[in-house]
Amino acid sequence: MRLRTSLLCLFSALLLSACSPAGDPPQAIEGYIRALTEKDVVAATNASCLNWEESAFAEASSFEAVEVTLEGLNCTEIGTESDFTLVKCEGTIIANYGGELQNIDLSQRTYQAASEQGEWKMCGYAKN
Repeated sequence: MRLRTSLLCLFSALLLSACSPAGDPPQAIEGYIRALTEKDVVAATNASCLNWEESAFAEASSFEAVEVTLEGLNCTEIGTESDFTLVKCEGTIIANYGGELQNIDLSQRTYQAASEQGEWKMCGYAKN
């Protein structure tokens, strides 16, 4: 009887964990930002909600011809809005346009994440 109860509890735990989305919202946003700075258009698109894929392609493509460095990336969940989990990030993307440096302060945006097809995805930016 004790074995049956233990197996039932184990099975229930596995079933519940299979229903929750993989990763978490901050990890999803960090993955998206890393894909952008690594100039990986496919990874950025895959890290995006279906409605954000076109924007992800454009954002990732914009870094293809420049040198890009990512410094101090750290994202945290800050709340919810509608169907989205809101994420704020610290850090800077430094883009070198032929010797002219442009610093992109990641803290200036609030990112929207949502669970889609069992995974957390980048879905756009919240209006600040």
